[in-house]
Amino acid sequence: MLKILKYSFFDLIRSRWSYVYLLFYLLLSFVLLFLNQDLSKAVITLMNVIIILVPLIGTIFGVMYYYNSKEFTELLLAQPVKRSSIFLGQYLGVALSLVMSLVLGLGIPFVLYGLFQSGAIWNFSLLLITGAMLTFIFTALAFNIALYNENKIKGFSYAILLWLFLAVIYDGLFLMSLIMFETYPLDKFTLIATTFNPIDLSRILILLKLDIAALLGYTGAVFQKFFGTNLGLFAALSTLMIWVILPVLNIARKAKKKDF
Repeated sequence: MLKILKYSFFDLIRSRWSYVYLLFYLLLSFVLLFLNQDLSKAVITLMNVIIILVPLIGTIFGVMYYYNSKEFTELLLAQPVKRSSIFLGQYLGVALSLVMSLVLGLGIPFVLYGLFQSGAIWNFSLLLITGAMLTFIFTALAFNIALYNENKIKGFSYAILLWLFLAVIYDGLFLMSLIMFETYPLDKFTLIATTFNPIDLSRILILLKLDIAALLGYTGAVFQKFFGTNLGLFAALSTLMIWVILPVLNIARKAKKKDF
């Protein structure tokens, strides 16, 4: 698996799209820091970009890499190599290359602007952690969709639809449910519903650590009461980790049973 991971990783590192992804975050970070020297405000702005863009890029790259390397994958399947090792190696290669581009693209400008001498280092670290977790989650979901759909057009369509649902539609449905049942106690429902969407969970974690949860009103107070504690932070990160583990386990399971 390590050899396949290494090959996939370096194959993507040499890809021009990896450089475009890296340069985008470099330019965005430098521009934000040039316009506003406050690192905390720059982190807030980046949060709005990363929460939407990182899942989208992870989804597209995951599906694209699976379909584009299909012939190479079939060649590997003819070798005495475990199926799960092939697909998990490819998945980790894609996810790690995207995470490296994200960390370098955001980290270099902030370090040059004095991140280690600033109090925003912990908020920035949480931003990178959630960005990395979202990359692993949505790349794994993309591989799952591709494994279940041989047709490339269907695979891309389902992947984009999944991202659209979790990034936009889910929030709309969640808000409508809160409005319709506003006369009922919704504390537990709000917390549970949030855990079913990794994008919302990541956004709330960053907002709470930036001490701007008051902008969320009543909902923010509920989240502050639970996620604002160390136990809440641990529970949220553990939930994100579960979002990573379950799709990865399903990749290994599906790869063993799939007829290629």
